[in-house]
Amino acid sequence: MGAADVHRSPATGEDRRVSQPEQPGRALIEAGAPVAGSMCAAAAALVFGPSTGAVQVDPRLAACLRAAAAEAAPISVPRERVRAGAVLAFAVEHSVSLARAGRGLRTDAFFAGRPGVRPAAGEVLEGIVTAARLSVDERRVRHLGYLLAEVAYSSDVDAELVGRALRLAEPLNWRQLAILAGVGRRERAPMPMAALQDEPPGWNGWAAREDVADLQRTGLLDPPVAAPRPGGAALPRLRAADLRLTRRGVLVHRLLVLDALRDDAVAAALADLGLPRT
Repeated sequence: MGAADVHRSPATGEDRRVSQPEQPGRALIEAGAPVAGSMCAAAAALVFGPSTGAVQVDPRLAACLRAAAAEAAPISVPRERVRAGAVLAFAVEHSVSLARAGRGLRTDAFFAGRPGVRPAAGEVLEGIVTAARLSVDERRVRHLGYLLAEVAYSSDVDAELVGRALRLAEPLNWRQLAILAGVGRRERAPMPMAALQDEPPGWNGWAAREDVADLQRTGLLDPPVAAPRPGGAALPRLRAADLRLTRRGVLVHRLLVLDALRDDAVAAALADLGLPRT
């Protein structure tokens, strides 16, 4: 979506009256503008307005987004409300991009009710909106919204797998997401061949090196952290070019759509590691 796909139309007084008291869910998505920008108004219109324009959201997905927005509308903490609206707007943005790329919305029982429980889509939406509300680093919100859309278009991903991805991603900081993004695009943008310092002198460099080690320890990156050798023999120096996504890492990279993470964020993470910006 964004500027290339949907242009924000000026709101009339009537629009504002309908948005606030009669459609609190629409007002929630529009409230995401401080994080997601002016496209929140266009996203809200796609979800709550009539499906008559050239750009549309599948009715099944739109219904789920309306339900999630209505459920989150009573949020009283201002910044949490902003993030909740923004994550839904980003989901709309990415769903439009997926549809334009020829991807079809999943046709299994994801959006349908299950005996005695709500649809899996509702469970996934609540988990993602909750994660966005708690994301103090608001740069993560975009990718949580993309996760929501990606799942809606991926029949090989169930609610349990989404929960696992969220648990893996929850402790990761922005720099770690950028490192995963850089490793994930290594085929088209090779990682530097230079070795990583084991004990960088500055605190920021040390923290960045610990971020890489934590990604290895949690099984998101290979190779694992090297075990000490008998007799204290020197260990080979790890190079950024040696890093690979594990299957866990591929899951996080795919569902959070880290391929869309900006190149400058990857370059900043490499610079924190004392590596050249490739």
